[in-house]
Amino acid sequence: MRLENTIALTHGELVNSPFVNNFTNIVYEAKSVKRGDLFIAFDEESIEEAIFNGAYGIIFDKPTQIQDNEIAWIKVESLEDALKRLLRFMLIDKEIVVYECNEIALKLALQIITEPSFIVLNTDIKGMFKSLNGVENGTTVLFSPTLTTPDIFTQTKTLPQNYSHSIDIIEQTLFETSFIYDNVFYERQLISPFFMPYLEQLLSLFKMLKINFRLRKFTPIEHFEAVFTNKNFEIKEFGTSDKVLIFEKNIDLIEKEIEFLQKQATWAKIIYIIPHTVAQESIENISHLHTYKNENEIKGILQNNNFHFALIVGVDKYILTKPLANQTQITLFDF
Repeated sequence: MRLENTIALTHGELVNSPFVNNFTNIVYEAKSVKRGDLFIAFDEESIEEAIFNGAYGIIFDKPTQIQDNEIAWIKVESLEDALKRLLRFMLIDKEIVVYECNEIALKLALQIITEPSFIVLNTDIKGMFKSLNGVENGTTVLFSPTLTTPDIFTQTKTLPQNYSHSIDIIEQTLFETSFIYDNVFYERQLISPFFMPYLEQLLSLFKMLKINFRLRKFTPIEHFEAVFTNKNFEIKEFGTSDKVLIFEKNIDLIEKEIEFLQKQATWAKIIYIIPHTVAQESIENISHLHTYKNENEIKGILQNNNFHFALIVGVDKYILTKPLANQTQITLFDF
């Protein structure tokens, strides 16, 4: 990439008069720099190493001492924004297809084994650059706009809306599903039937694009995540108590999850705890609906109500005083 193009794309300012006018590659890890590369200085302390390894240019956004006037020093407002602009430019001529989806579909996709020509993005701009730099033509990319910036893509598509319901559910509870897909029986998978429509949508995409894939056991995702507790709200092993706290950080999923619980657990007493700032007309008349202003109020609501299930929206399971990181078999999906 030519120096003048780099400056224009990054909206940068060339602060010296270098001898170089062209860069071979764009790199943000000093140890990976080779002669002719442009170094994005996320780590200021690595600039000297990058120069030693042969960097022809340094992009920086903080006051930095020029160490070598022969190479280009480019000052920008934001390194992340500069890298985003460079990546967007690099992808313009690539023949890739980009699909966007919601958080649940993306996190399920991360756990499905696919071929290298299918890339699932769930990372920051540096991780995106690493995944997409040098991507081959014909690659399919899946991302969620709520988790990853969409600014680097010029065109995106949505997942198939009229997909075939190809998963045959044999048996289900609120938190487990036994199903058949493509003549393979997956017995007592610790994945809630709430996720099945998202999984079917993904599998329909794979079939439509003729992408080879293989299902495996699912690990926890941060949606509709259940924690079993006793009356003192101490964490118990999966399935060993009759009190379940279900955590959901994404307020956009409230309606679907309430509908699912009311349909699938008609026998149970369920309470719903949502932030007081959430205005959802469609759920205002729901029985046992509680609102909170801070996390301490959540604990008070739990202590003052009898229930089998409590759907807690806007926070994750780490609000519980007992740390969950060292527990085993406490979520919907642990094996």
